[in-house]
Amino acid sequence: MSDRPILLEFEKPLADLENRIAQIRQLAQENQVDVSDQIQQLEQRAEQLRREIFSSLGAMQRMQIARHPRRPSTLDYIQAMTEEWMELHGDRRGFDDPALIGGVARLGSYGVVIMGHQKGRDTKDNMARNFGMASPGGYRKALRLMEHADRFGMPIVTLIDTPGAYPGVAAEEMGQGEAIAANLRLMFGAGGAGDLYRHWRRRLGRGSGHWCGQLPHDVRAFGIHGGDAGGLCRNSVAGCG
Repeated sequence: MSDRPILLEFEKPLADLENRIAQIRQLAQENQVDVSDQIQQLEQRAEQLRREIFSSLGAMQRMQIARHPRRPSTLDYIQAMTEEWMELHGDRRGFDDPALIGGVARLGSYGVVIMGHQKGRDTKDNMARNFGMASPGGYRKALRLMEHADRFGMPIVTLIDTPGAYPGVAAEEMGQGEAIAANLRLMFGAGGAGDLYRHWRRRLGRGSGHWCGQLPHDVRAFGIHGGDAGGLCRNSVAGCG
C-alpha cells in the first residue's frame, strides 16, 4: 500500500498549512535562516485549526472518519498494547474465519484473551478479510476463545470494528443464525455454563461487558448503516420518512 496520506475534504486546509510549515522549515535549514518565531506562530495556528475542525464535525464527516481506510485495525491495537501475543486459529470445526481474530496475550502482569474484527488494508486485503464481517466460523471461534478464557480464568478484551455479520447466502447455509443464537444463549446465561458469560456479550456491531469504551469519532449502531432502512423501506438514504 502507498504511504501517501488519504485526506478527507475537511482535512485539506489543515494539510495545506502543515505542508507550508514543512516547506518553510526546509528552506530555513537550507539557507541557514532563523524563522523559529514564524514557524511557532504557524504551528499554533495549525493546532487551533485542528481543534476547530474536529470539534465541529457533522454526522457524515464522523462517518467518513469511522470508515477511513487508514484507521488502525485490531492487529494495530494489539501490537500497540503488548509484545506478547499469540494468535489462535480455527473454530474446531474445520474453519478459520479471517474476519475475526483472537488469541492469548499478556497485558502488564495479566494473561488475557484478546479478540476482535480485522479489516483489510486495501481492497485485496479487505476481500480476504471479508471487510470485517464474521461468518459462522468466526462466531464459533469467538465462542471457543471465550471458553478458553473461562477455563484458565483469563479476562477477555474484545475490539469491535465491523459493519455486521456477513449477510451472504453461504453464511446462512453454514448456520449463521444458529452460530449467533448459540453464542447469545451462553453469553446471556441460560443456566449451567452460560452463567459464566452474563457480562460478556458480543453481537453485530454491539458489545457490553464489565467495562466498555468507544473511541472518538466511532459509530455505534444496531445494524449496518443504511441497511435497515434499505431493507424495510427500499431506500437506504431517505429511510422510511
